[in-house]
Amino acid sequence: MRRALALSGGLALVAALGACDGDDAATGATTSPTPTLGAIEANAVVDWVVDGDTIDVIIDGVEERVRLTGIDTPEIAHESSGDRPGNDAECFADAAHEYARELIDVGTPVRLERDVVARDDYGRLLAYVYRASDGIFVNYELVRQGYATPLSIEPNTTYAELMVDAARDAERDDVGLWAACR
Repeated sequence: MRRALALSGGLALVAALGACDGDDAATGATTSPTPTLGAIEANAVVDWVVDGDTIDVIIDGVEERVRLTGIDTPEIAHESSGDRPGNDAECFADAAHEYARELIDVGTPVRLERDVVARDDYGRLLAYVYRASDGIFVNYELVRQGYATPLSIEPNTTYAELMVDAARDAERDDVGLWAACR
């Protein structure tokens, strides 16, 4: 039986992440550096990177599938099984999957933080994911680098505005899927 995971809320992180935006003195342009918290305590270890927005983690010896909250990456190819037809990969799906592996490959200690609703209709944990070694906010980084787009589903919208801002920056900078999938 899978155990429910109780994680701390993200209210303190909202304040910390909100303070990460700044101005580039040389150009006068607003920049959005990757929000980081510095090294933080891990509560899970990555066991598998399923695709760009889904990972398997080990929490206290129990494997859990985690859907990264607030983002959506292009779908990777799936073979048909039973009565489900297969599908081809969407534009930039393989790149998003590979970038997610670069950020949090198998064995990476991570911190999972939940929002209001802990699981989706498929039983996956819904979480904001941080790399424990340096506090990199993985969900944000995927959007900011152009590998994901914002996807906010009420009531899990704590970082909705941050994700939209990151996507605007990625589109403006013409990076990732914004450059490849026109």
